[in-house]
Amino acid sequence: MARADLLLALVKSGAGQDDLAFRRAAEALIAEEEAKKHRVLAKQLSEALNRRRPTGAAVPSMARAKSNDGLVHEREPQRRLHDLVLPKLVHQQCAELIEEHYRRDLLRSHGVEPRHRMLFVGPPGGGKTSLAEAIATELAMPFLTVRYESLIGSFLGETASRMDALFAATRVRPCVLFFDEFDAVAKERGDTHETGEIKRVVSSLLLQIDKLPSHVIVIAATNHAELLDRAVWRRMQIRVELPEPTRAGKMEWLSSWSSRTGMNFGIAARTIAERLQDVSYAELEEFALDVQRRSILDGIDSDTTEITRRLLTQWTKRAGADIS
Repeated sequence: MARADLLLALVKSGAGQDDLAFRRAAEALIAEEEAKKHRVLAKQLSEALNRRRPTGAAVPSMARAKSNDGLVHEREPQRRLHDLVLPKLVHQQCAELIEEHYRRDLLRSHGVEPRHRMLFVGPPGGGKTSLAEAIATELAMPFLTVRYESLIGSFLGETASRMDALFAATRVRPCVLFFDEFDAVAKERGDTHETGEIKRVVSSLLLQIDKLPSHVIVIAATNHAELLDRAVWRRMQIRVELPEPTRAGKMEWLSSWSSRTGMNFGIAARTIAERLQDVSYAELEEFALDVQRRSILDGIDSDTTEITRRLLTQWTKRAGADIS
């Protein structure tokens, strides 16, 4: 049976002729039935909702909502929050969001929705994608990454149309919707070098994000916060800053990775962190995987210490070449 708070919100918004509130409550109800695997009922509710057309609003059909033409890449998330090395404040921000969604019934009983719009800012390879995936894992939600090569079209109005299809397909199910390199589609509209089409796309995108129900968690990530439209900052309820990895952070990551995989580098984590001082967390993970691959291929008699030393030399030269 549907939760009492959703039914109450549905009746109140319908009686008050609040179309947006009615649609959000209905979509939350549909998403809950989807999560319970009541797919026949969810489909019936979706079809009934899409037959209801508020004045001046075009409601996408169920067929269009289900056909997103490869606009997102969906995968089951694997990373956990405790697998990541995060500043205390960032961990607290994410833990609070997760708690809000687990206790959303209590919040809704007071007429409050959990927060569901986040902005991650930080350098490349700093863990933005991993953190978004970890939040999806903790909430047991599918992880959807927006595919810009499918979203952005070359013809007038094509991108906005595809964006409508994207949001129509995601708003009726609980999920984490991840926009990597968000500045690609949410650039400052005051930039004189941008076309009118791009500015219309940004306006449409922000309006669509505003209309999303709280069971769709939108996470936008960027390496270039200065390029984002100013309205983006206002819409994002939680702003997370991921700094460059420190030596201590790298040591913690290496120790955690060894514990999870059972892989012993044969060299102290401090030494590795000092030698790889210019790499990101993403690159550090690639280094660790390189050691693991080589150890597996060399067999049970492999010398892990020697493998780690050899790869450290290669990675140190590579890091120096990347900087120069």
